[in-house]
Amino acid sequence: MRNERDFSSGAATGAGQGVGARLPRKEDDRLMRGRGQFVADIRLAGLQDVAFVRSPLAHARLKAIHVPERYRNVVFRSADLVGIKPIRAVSGLPGFKISEQPVLAIDKVRQVGELVAMCIAPTRAEAEDIAASVILDLEELPAVHDMLKAREPGSALVHDHWGDNVFLETNFEVDISSALDAPIKVTREISTARQCMSPLEGRGVVATFDHRLDQLTLYTGSQMPHIVRNGLSDCLDMDQGQIRIVSPDVGGGFGHKGILLPEEVCLSWLTMQRNCPVRWIEDRREHLTASANCREHHYKITVYADHDGKLRGVDCEATVDSGAYSSYPFSACLEAAQVASILPGPYLMPAYRCRTFSVATNKCPILPYRGVARTGVCFALEIMLDLVAAAAGLEPGDVRLRNLVRPEQMPFDNITNKHFDSGDYPEAMRRALTMIDVGAVRARQRKSEPDGRLIGVGLSIYCEQAAHGTSVYSGWGIPMVPGHEQATARLTPDGGLEIKVGVHSHGQGMETTLAQVAHEMLGIDVAKVRVVHGDTAMTPYSTGTWGSRSMVMAGGAVATACHELGERAKRIGAKLLQLDEADVVLEEGQIKGASGSVSLKEIAYTWYRRPQDLPPDVDPGGLEVTSGYKPQRDSGTFSYAAHAVIVAVDPDLGDVEILDYVIVEDGGVLVNPMIVDGQIYGGFAQGIGTALYEEMPFDTAGQPLATTLADYLLPGPTEVPQPRLEHMETPSPYTQFGVKGIGEGGAIAPPAAIANAVNDALRSLGTELLHSPITPRRIVEAILAARDAERPAA
Repeated sequence: MRNERDFSSGAATGAGQGVGARLPRKEDDRLMRGRGQFVADIRLAGLQDVAFVRSPLAHARLKAIHVPERYRNVVFRSADLVGIKPIRAVSGLPGFKISEQPVLAIDKVRQVGELVAMCIAPTRAEAEDIAASVILDLEELPAVHDMLKAREPGSALVHDHWGDNVFLETNFEVDISSALDAPIKVTREISTARQCMSPLEGRGVVATFDHRLDQLTLYTGSQMPHIVRNGLSDCLDMDQGQIRIVSPDVGGGFGHKGILLPEEVCLSWLTMQRNCPVRWIEDRREHLTASANCREHHYKITVYADHDGKLRGVDCEATVDSGAYSSYPFSACLEAAQVASILPGPYLMPAYRCRTFSVATNKCPILPYRGVARTGVCFALEIMLDLVAAAAGLEPGDVRLRNLVRPEQMPFDNITNKHFDSGDYPEAMRRALTMIDVGAVRARQRKSEPDGRLIGVGLSIYCEQAAHGTSVYSGWGIPMVPGHEQATARLTPDGGLEIKVGVHSHGQGMETTLAQVAHEMLGIDVAKVRVVHGDTAMTPYSTGTWGSRSMVMAGGAVATACHELGERAKRIGAKLLQLDEADVVLEEGQIKGASGSVSLKEIAYTWYRRPQDLPPDVDPGGLEVTSGYKPQRDSGTFSYAAHAVIVAVDPDLGDVEILDYVIVEDGGVLVNPMIVDGQIYGGFAQGIGTALYEEMPFDTAGQPLATTLADYLLPGPTEVPQPRLEHMETPSPYTQFGVKGIGEGGAIAPPAAIANAVNDALRSLGTELLHSPITPRRIVEAILAARDAERPAA
C-alpha cells in the first residue's frame, strides 16, 4: 500500500516539487495574463451564431410554431431534426421511470426555457431577433411546481404515461423498531432551496464538421468530454470515431458542466446541415431560467436518542425535486437515492430507516452540484443533532463526540455499508471546538452585546465519499460506470515529459498537481512536464472530472504510467552504463549506478535521435506508456472536516454576520496543500451562498422568479470571511500516496454550521430556522411568529 513517503519507485528525494509541495499553479501564468482560451474565445472562419426559441410556459401543449416566411430557411424545429434521438438517462435501479428529453420540444413543453426552435444568423443579435419573431401556439396546462404536492393523487402529470410524478422511490431499513422506545424523540421538517450553480463561465458550444476527416468537432466547456462523446454518438447515431470533443479552458463547473446538453446535440446536427461552424454561448438569463438547478430537498426526519445523547436511530422521508427530465449521464435518481445511503454520515447508530422520492416537476432538471446530496443530508442531520443536544441538556459538541465513529474502528463499515477507509473524526471535532472556544462564546452570550445583536455558535461535521469506482456505480445502472483510469506518459526527444489524461480541469489546478505526481515518480522538473487534457482525440478514455475523483484516479494513473516509464528508462540507462538493471536506480531524473549516471534527457535523446548507440537487445517498447489504475478497493475514499462558526444575528433586521469560522479538514495525503486550501476556500464561499443567500424560487405557474443576478444573490468578498483552516492528513490505505478526494468538502458543511449558529443565537427567543437559505426575512418572520405565540389570547 503506497501511503508512506517512500513511494517505491519515486524518483524525487524530497517534497520540493513532488507530493506535498506548495507549488503555485502553473496554469495561472496564462490565466492571470488573459491568455486562457474558453469556448467563447474560439473563432472559426464562416462562424454563425445560434439563438433558441424557448418555452415561456412551464407546462403546455405545443400546438404550432409560426415562423415568418422570410426566416423559414434559418429556423429549425424538431420535425427538421430527422433521425436525431432524444436524450435518455436511464437507471437500472428497480422502479426507475424513463423520461425522454427531445432536444427540441415535441408536442409538449415541460419547463420554462425548454428548447422549441433553433435560429441561425451571422451574429447573436440577429439570431435573437429572428427568435423573437417566432410565435408559439401553446395550450397552457397546470404546472407541477411543488414536489410534495406532485406526489399526491390527482396531481397534474409531467409525463402523462407514467401515471404519477415519481422517477424513483427507494427504501432502506435496519431495525428501526428497536429505536422507537428511546426517551428522546425529536421530529422536524427541514428543507433546502433550489439553487443555480452559477459558474463564472456559462455553458457554450462551437460545432464544426471536417469533411476531409469525416469528423464532427465540438468545442464545449465540459467536465467530462468522453462522456459527452458517448451521449452525442447515441443521439446522432454516429460512430464515436466521427466525433471529437474539445473542452478548452473551463471557467468553473461544479457539476453544471457534467451533462450532455440538448444544445450540444442541436448544434452538432446544425453544423452538418449548414456546412459552416456554429456557436451558442449561454447568457446569464438563460443560465438562471432555463439551465439545470440543484439542491431542492425536503426531509421529514426523526432522531431517537438516550438521555446521554447517544443515538438510537434515525427515521427519515426525503423528497428531491428532480425537475422535468433525467439528465445524461447521472440520471434523475442519483441525488435522492444517495440520500438514503449517506444520511447517517460519520455517526454510529444501531437503527435506521430512510425512504426517498425523486419527483418530477415542471422545472429545470436537477444536477449533482458540488457536494451533491451531502450538503442536504448534512444540513438535515446536523440541525437534528443540535436539537437532540438541547433536549438532553448537553453541548452540541459533546453529543457529536459521543456518536462519531472512532479511529480504532477504521476501516469501518457503517449502517448503510459505506466503507470508511481511515480517519480520526473525533479529533477533528475536538480541534474545531478548541479553536472556536465554545466556553468563551457561552460567556459572551451571558453578558449580551452592546448593539443588541445575539451571538451563536454552530457546529457541523460530514464525510465525503469520493473517487467512487466500478463497484459503486455499476449498481446504479446509469450510462456511465468508471473503470480503470488511464494516463499516457511520454518522454520527448529533448527530455521533457508529456502527460495525457482523460479527466479535465475546471479550476482544480491539475496541470500543476499531475506534474507534481510525475516529478515524484521521475524527478523531472515540473516546468518541463506538459499535461494534455480536454480533447478526446488526444487523451485516453475517462469518465471525466466529478465526485472529487481526479487526484485519486488520474493521479494514480499518472503515477502508474510514470513508474512503468521509469522502469523502461532504467533498462535503457543500464544498457548505456553497461550495468545490470538491478545495479541502477532512478533518482532525481537520472539513472545512477556505480560507474556513473545518465539523465532521462540523455536517454530520450539516444532513443529518438541516436538509436544506433543502443544495443540490439534493447526493449523496443520505447519511452511512451499508457497505463491504467484503480485503487486496491474502489468503493471510494472518505475525507471529512469539522466546521465551527460564530455568528451575530440582528433580531430586528435579521442580518447575520459571520464573526469567526474554523475548518479542521482531513483529505488524506495532500499533493499540493496550497491548491487544497484554494479548493476549500472556494467551496466555503459556495456553502455561505447556500446557507444565507442563494435561492431560485418558482411561482405556482412554474415561473422562475430570480431571472437576474439582482434577484439571485451570490455572496461576494464582503460576505465571505477568511476561515481559519487546519489540516489533518490521515492516509487512505487503498490509494496511491494515500490521497483522498477533497474538491467538494468546503461546500458541504457551512449551511449546517451556520444554521446551527443562528438557531443557537435565537434559542432564547424560542425561534428556530429549518430552511435554507436563512434570509433576513425568514429570521424576522420567525421571531415575530414566536412573539405572537407567546402573547395570551385576547
